[in-house]
Amino acid sequence: MIPGAITPGRWRAAALAALWTLVAATLALGAYSLWRAGVTDQFAWLATLRALLAAVVLVWWTQLLARYTHAVPTPDGDGVLRSLRGLFPWLTSLRLALWALSALAYLSGTLNANPVALTAIATIELGFILAKNAVYGSLVRAAPHPEDLPARARLLSWLNVAAPLSLALGVVNVVPVAGLGGAPDAVSLGVYGLHALLDVAATLLALKAVQTAPHPRPA
Repeated sequence: MIPGAITPGRWRAAALAALWTLVAATLALGAYSLWRAGVTDQFAWLATLRALLAAVVLVWWTQLLARYTHAVPTPDGDGVLRSLRGLFPWLTSLRLALWALSALAYLSGTLNANPVALTAIATIELGFILAKNAVYGSLVRAAPHPEDLPARARLLSWLNVAAPLSLALGVVNVVPVAGLGGAPDAVSLGVYGLHALLDVAATLLALKAVQTAPHPRPA
């Protein structure tokens, strides 16, 4: 072993710690968004529901990743696997519905914002949604067979795509765009910026944990 090198077990522990922290941060973000917008804001309730579903999906995804990076296969009938398989498409659908509402607002012409900036924002948001959906689905398919190297490669590829998109979305959320709402206050910048950094860090650590996970031999 190279002196000072991080062992696979430490990458795995770091990834799981970051993911569990992200679960808590996602719940806190949903509560903060609702408090900031007010309980009478229907869009805020939808955003809070999105955060709640995202946290629940991440709880199950993290449990599967913990087994997968320990080379422990998850049976097809496992409750966590079945729950994740059933719920993450609903999270993606809700995210796409909220994205479509935003896109309609962009296209309506009522916003006095740069159309190039709006196009970039919509593209980043859509890419983030699709990449996250692929990350969930890739682990769902790979979890029963940790010895399946092509499945592992797909999971790694989507984690690699999701990380920069998470960073880009975080930048979009904290950098004000002229004509698209007012400038965010310092507290909001801190809350959204911290959540984005946690998301990027957790994704990169999960990527490293999968890269360094043991490769069991096919039965």
